Amino acid sequence: MDMYSFLRELADSWILLTLVLFFLGACLFVFRPGAGVLHRDAAESIFRNEKGPLPAGDKEVE
Repeated sequence: MDMYSFLRELADSWILLTLVLFFLGACLFVFRPGAGVLHRDAAESIFRNEKGPLPAGDKEVE
C-alpha cells in the first residue's frame, strides 16, 4: 500500500471520527449547565470599569 492510500484511508476513518468527537465535546463544553454565567461575565467584562455614559459633547480621553 502506498503512502497516499494509507493516509487517505486513515483520514476517511479514524481522523474523521476523532474530529467529530472533538467537535461534539467542544459543543457540550460550551453549552454545559452553568456556563451561561461565565459567558455573560466574559461578554460584559469590557464595561466593568465604566461609571456611565459620557455627557453630550465630551470626548473620551485616551
